[in-house]
Amino acid sequence: MQKQQLAKSFENIGEDYDRFRPGFPDAAALEILPIKVSAVLDLGAGTGKFTALLPARADRVIAVEPSESMLEVLRAKLPDVEAIGAGAESIPLPDSSVDAVTVAQAFHWFDRDPACAEIARVLVHGGTLGLLWNHSDPDCTWDRACHRVAHPAVAEKDATTESAAEELPGFTFDHRAEIAWSERITRSEYVARWLTVSSFLVADDETRAQMVAQVEEILDADPETAGQTQFELPMLTEVFVYTAT
Repeated sequence: MQKQQLAKSFENIGEDYDRFRPGFPDAAALEILPIKVSAVLDLGAGTGKFTALLPARADRVIAVEPSESMLEVLRAKLPDVEAIGAGAESIPLPDSSVDAVTVAQAFHWFDRDPACAEIARVLVHGGTLGLLWNHSDPDCTWDRACHRVAHPAVAEKDATTESAAEELPGFTFDHRAEIAWSERITRSEYVARWLTVSSFLVADDETRAQMVAQVEEILDADPETAGQTQFELPMLTEVFVYTAT
């Protein structure tokens, strides 16, 4: 299925995305911005899941996101953030206007080379680019099994971070970090979270119902989740940090 079609599947689910998707640990923001900066751009900001961590780390926070549904939620939550409707391949900011750019759970949707060129353009020389993704913990058998329902290839590796590499055009790789954390989530919230994932969103009604049933079967069968209304869900946040050259 075309990447653009999968990306567009998020356009009208702002409230559900914000309600059910996980946030990010404070340590991820600290990994990218260890000291406070003047201006930071959160690109592909969605509903502001990561943006919310940035006002403590920058005097000026700008969020750029193509989905108006997502931006409506972000603006309501974070009224002091400058929210702009646009894509990563055409950022409506002047040259050398921000000290850092962050991209949370979104870089794999970008057209990489044009996006990197735009990010490098708006960054000051020596500015920071931080890419981050949440992943399932490979030791959590039930969550990994549910991931395979949505993404069968996730059996060995989550491919979303393949777009991050030690070599990005216009950038020098600095370091990678992996942050382990967990969240308490109800069973109903966990199932609803899957309904905000692209492969569920683009599926026809029958296929989507079958996928949800598979998730329910996994939760009923695993000894850690069977009969439970709440779970402790372990998470990993992977962070890649680069410097603009």
